[in-house]
Amino acid sequence: MAEQDLYRNRDFIPDFDAIMEETETRSRAFAASARVERNVSYGPTARQSFDLVYPADPAPGAPLHMFIHGGYWRAGSKEAHTLVAAPVIAAGGIAALVSYDLMPETRLAEIVAQVRVAARHLVRLAPDIGADPARFTVSGHSAGAHLASLLAAQAPGDAAPPDLPEVSGMLLVSGIYDLSGIPGSFLRDEAKMREDEARAWSPLLARHRPGPLRIITRGESETAPFHDQAVALNALLERDAQKVELRAEPDTNHLTVVFDLADPAASLGRRLSVLVGSS
Repeated sequence: MAEQDLYRNRDFIPDFDAIMEETETRSRAFAASARVERNVSYGPTARQSFDLVYPADPAPGAPLHMFIHGGYWRAGSKEAHTLVAAPVIAAGGIAALVSYDLMPETRLAEIVAQVRVAARHLVRLAPDIGADPARFTVSGHSAGAHLASLLAAQAPGDAAPPDLPEVSGMLLVSGIYDLSGIPGSFLRDEAKMREDEARAWSPLLARHRPGPLRIITRGESETAPFHDQAVALNALLERDAQKVELRAEPDTNHLTVVFDLADPAASLGRRLSVLVGSS
């Protein structure tokens, strides 16, 4: 019997497709009730853009929060994750849902660079949209958590200290922080990540900038790599005396954890609201 691929979440979530569809349905419903500015460009391709979601009556100097979607670097969209803006709006913040070009056509170094450009662009844009650039926080799910973590880190793939924005806090949900298992996983034909890329852009091999609070979490029912890597990143940051908080979300898997993240009344959604509001 072939060994199960612990990165292939579909094999461990029987209603995988239904949850993905429900995520998009909830995002469309939330977008219909909110003030959304779609497809603000930060780069030359169509996917180098973000959607802005505003509170009904934003106060001057509102906090600004950036969310990065997952999809194992080779799928996913910002439009399917508009629901994540709900706890940000509840805290009086402005949410930016970011997209980026995808593997295998775009290599991982370029995706990391794009997300960093998006973050710097948002910080520069903040005064023009009524936000305070000093109140900038970030979150991401799955591959998005990986990319978010590199907004405050220098990875082995960085030839020099990167130009990073000032981030006051980040919430990393179900992230992949050791990429060494990805080239040999089911993604070998979909993302085509090389082993040198995995070494170059693994957060567990990076130097993490001091300052921001990093909240690391995952669904209680996720497979071992997501638990093990969350614990390992927490230990790395604790070793370096960083501000870090480790969580696990009960009764959630790799997909349903997004529902908790997007619910201002759920524990994880409340934590996102507090992170945004206290920035």
